[in-house]
Amino acid sequence: MKLSELLKSTSVQKVIGSVDPEITGLHHDSRTVGPGGLFFALKGVSADGHAFIPSAVARGAAAVVVGENVSLPSGVTAVKVADSRLAMAEVAASFYGDPTASVPLIGITGTNGKTTTTYLIEGILASAGLPAAVLGTISYRFGGTSIEASHTTPESTELQSALRRMADDGAKSFVMEVSSHALEQKRVDGCHFDVGIFSNLTRDHLDYHGGMEEYLEAKKRLFSKLLKPDPAKPRRRAAVNMDDPYGAAVRESSACPVITYGTDPSNDLHGVDVRISVSGISGGIHTPKGDLPFSSNLLGRFNLSNILAAASAGIALDLPLAAIKKGIEEHLPVPGRLERVENSCGVTCLVDYAHTGDALENVLSTLKEIAVGRIITVFGCGGDRDNGKRPIMGRIAAAMSDFAVVTSDNPRTEDPGKILAQIKSGITPLGLREYNLSELADGFGEKGFIVCENRREAIRLAIRLARSGDLLLLAGKGHEDYQIIGTTKHHFDDREEAAEAFRC
Repeated sequence: MKLSELLKSTSVQKVIGSVDPEITGLHHDSRTVGPGGLFFALKGVSADGHAFIPSAVARGAAAVVVGENVSLPSGVTAVKVADSRLAMAEVAASFYGDPTASVPLIGITGTNGKTTTTYLIEGILASAGLPAAVLGTISYRFGGTSIEASHTTPESTELQSALRRMADDGAKSFVMEVSSHALEQKRVDGCHFDVGIFSNLTRDHLDYHGGMEEYLEAKKRLFSKLLKPDPAKPRRRAAVNMDDPYGAAVRESSACPVITYGTDPSNDLHGVDVRISVSGISGGIHTPKGDLPFSSNLLGRFNLSNILAAASAGIALDLPLAAIKKGIEEHLPVPGRLERVENSCGVTCLVDYAHTGDALENVLSTLKEIAVGRIITVFGCGGDRDNGKRPIMGRIAAAMSDFAVVTSDNPRTEDPGKILAQIKSGITPLGLREYNLSELADGFGEKGFIVCENRREAIRLAIRLARSGDLLLLAGKGHEDYQIIGTTKHHFDDREEAAEAFRC
């Protein structure tokens, strides 16, 4: 595609050089540039893309998009813009044929529940004859093809490329987890959303956003900016969880009509005669199109919220109630979300991605409702991330479990001992007994906790302590099959580790 055609999709301040070059690819990493490439010089947290322009030019870039004045060799075009990230998103959509302009796109943002909700919506869309491509925390997938996700929401060039490829493969709809980072960095600004869903907002990513208000503003961009009237998408809707304290602010920010969901009967969608047990959730959903009976094998009240969110998307797209019901009841299992590890010991062992205080509290509240024995929780907190949530998660895990094993998650470049000490600072005020290994030779009596840095040893200890009828929660890593220590990613899967320990 000619550079001149691509530049029609974005706002340009100045062009120095020819606009006739044929562009062969889009790049924000100079190492990937090839002859005819268009290189976007992005300013990041730790590096400035302008410093890599010589490398991009040496590799054959035909043009570069910049945010400041630069000097380039003859034959290389400079395109100056006010916002390089926005320009990249808009140009990427154009370069890949605007794949979301004519295909339904549902975006889900919020701290927790995004992944499970995408699986539910995927089931609903499939039931309605709109096979969906899904991009999220676990993978980018469609049909039999699945690619491991590097980010919840990829950079705009990778995103538009993936959407184009999936549309060409036959996808009739798209479902996307939209992270706060992606919204802040305008990775999805080239997308045409039909439905935006707000699940909730709890403390997370404050190492990046700085505070809850900044975090909220990032989330609101989906509703205030990206759901504005669009001729290509005349039926735009927002679906907002009004049980969440921030729901009202999101609703007020929306540039399109809002569908509300939650427990209160005043919401457009709410549960009716809902029953929650160890077998799952059943009951009815009141919708603007009529009441909908359902039964799901998902566990817990927080998953009722995810079910309502998914049903709201179906209502927003005016899908048949029968398709919504079938999608809720027959969705694919969600990896690492209260996923069972089978064993012959009579222990209910569940692996869950809960890595925020709110998510952990929701999961443990669910387990307390259904538990017949004791609850043992293994958890940690990631390094190089918001350290303010560490004592919060420590308090929640220790208070809501009969026994807590505090261990490493992904320590990354932080000292694991420092992370564990910060978690422990939230447990100490509870006055619970801290055990050492020698005291646990015959199990534990009174409620308490232990600190065990090595995650493999922590899981094995918890399984040794568990008795038939107990509930064992391995929290924080869920579907992840790695542990990052320093800057090295090691293979580590809680599900595999637990299965092996049960066999010992």
